[in-house]
Amino acid sequence: MLSARLLTIPVALAITFAGNLAHAFDLADVVEMAKTRAQNAYEPPAPAPQFLRDLSYSDYQAIRFKQEASLWRQGKSRFQAELIPPGSYYTHAVKLHEVDSEGVKPITFDKTNFNYPNDAFAKRVPADLGYAGFKLTFPLYTETTQNQFLTFGGASYFRGIGRDNRFGLSARGIAVDTGLPSGEEVPSFVEFWLERPAGGSDTMRVYGLLEGPSVTGAYRFDIHPGDATRIDVTAELFFRDNVELLGLAPLTSMFYYGENTVRPAGEWRPQVHDSDGLLIHDGASGEWLWRPLINPRSLRMSYMQIGNLKGFGLMQRNTRFNQFEDMEARYDLRPSAWVDAKGDWGKGDVVLVEIPTRSETNDNIVAFWRPEQRVGGGDHRKLEYTLSFGGPSIAKQPAGHATQTFVGEGDRIGGGNVEGAFRLIVDFKGGELDKLKPDAPVVSQVTGSEGVEVIEHFVEYNEPEQAWRLSTLVRPAPEKTMSIRGFLSVEGKPLTETWTYELPVNSDLRAPEE
Repeated sequence: MLSARLLTIPVALAITFAGNLAHAFDLADVVEMAKTRAQNAYEPPAPAPQFLRDLSYSDYQAIRFKQEASLWRQGKSRFQAELIPPGSYYTHAVKLHEVDSEGVKPITFDKTNFNYPNDAFAKRVPADLGYAGFKLTFPLYTETTQNQFLTFGGASYFRGIGRDNRFGLSARGIAVDTGLPSGEEVPSFVEFWLERPAGGSDTMRVYGLLEGPSVTGAYRFDIHPGDATRIDVTAELFFRDNVELLGLAPLTSMFYYGENTVRPAGEWRPQVHDSDGLLIHDGASGEWLWRPLINPRSLRMSYMQIGNLKGFGLMQRNTRFNQFEDMEARYDLRPSAWVDAKGDWGKGDVVLVEIPTRSETNDNIVAFWRPEQRVGGGDHRKLEYTLSFGGPSIAKQPAGHATQTFVGEGDRIGGGNVEGAFRLIVDFKGGELDKLKPDAPVVSQVTGSEGVEVIEHFVEYNEPEQAWRLSTLVRPAPEKTMSIRGFLSVEGKPLTETWTYELPVNSDLRAPEE
């Protein structure tokens, strides 16, 4: 018995020791770092050298990472990580670490991991510059080819795609005072830990430490690439100061113009946008809300009150090439992003920020969750959510959905004969709508905000699109935003999401000609 016990003890110790190595680092460690930082004064990250920050986008792209230097390229991991150099929009370096069975070790900067525009440029790059972030790759199509699917870099931004997408909109770790006259605070991830994936694994884990003047944060990202890329996010936030407008699970995108807006003079492409609408699922009412985006003449902040948030996302429902005709940008392949809230997030608002832009190079759309309970210095918050990048079906919206929205004047041929009114056309398809015959008794319910006159609305089957078309004629109150909502039903049963739309007083459609 004694010999058996002596034999058992080393085995148990070995198992425990291996387990400790495998769990030498976890979210609790990052939480302690974030908590400690929040108790001290904010120290901004050291900026990259000025000549790197001054690089134009095209000049920065001339710095190329050597793929043979990718992390885990020589091992059995299906994941690899390419490293990002500071410069241009990447204004500072971040600390990178690798976590494996041997513990935690730094990923040190090696300037020879990059090709530079010329030798003179390379000489100016400091040997201790550091990396600005990383790009994750995975064999999405064949096991012999690595495909980039997720990037962490620049402030608290990260971008993902599904198998059939091209990069478009971004997510962020947090948004602070976005859209307010006081100015936006931009926290940054300052340190990452990449857990080395096991050989053959199709998931991996990343930890991030966030730092900003008013808040610090500890994040864990469990990453699952595939048809859609799914990221399970766990975060703990520590607040140094009061925050007037806290934005959780923020998404950032671009909307220049679309089918529902006026095409800018000189533009030949039918539409230009990364996302075309905001989708919200309210668990309290069970309602799904769809809000098409606009490019306003002045900053717009919209607050959608939600009783129990189940999810929200910026979607790209236009996925046909002929809706854009852009062979280079391929906006038809841009991903949607959907936030699936975990647990009870309580009451609050989904906030939509729409910023004027005269170019497709500027991100001008932000959406985030603002909890009803405000935060102040010394407060601590936890949240969990799943973020998915992929096609528009990632939201799993079961009912009929709006596929396109058109807006025009209501006092011309094809629009109507009512001065000051607007004709709005919405096509719906999907869900139970697709099972109906063209002569089914589908009806519309349309309402407007105070002062809005809904003159008429009706539904007809759109044979070419195999969709159901809602047509409504609406007249807004003078000098007030026109806000309307509508859905389709049969025999009192709603069959679609609720389509909502706002037309500001100073929109291109309503403003007097200049």
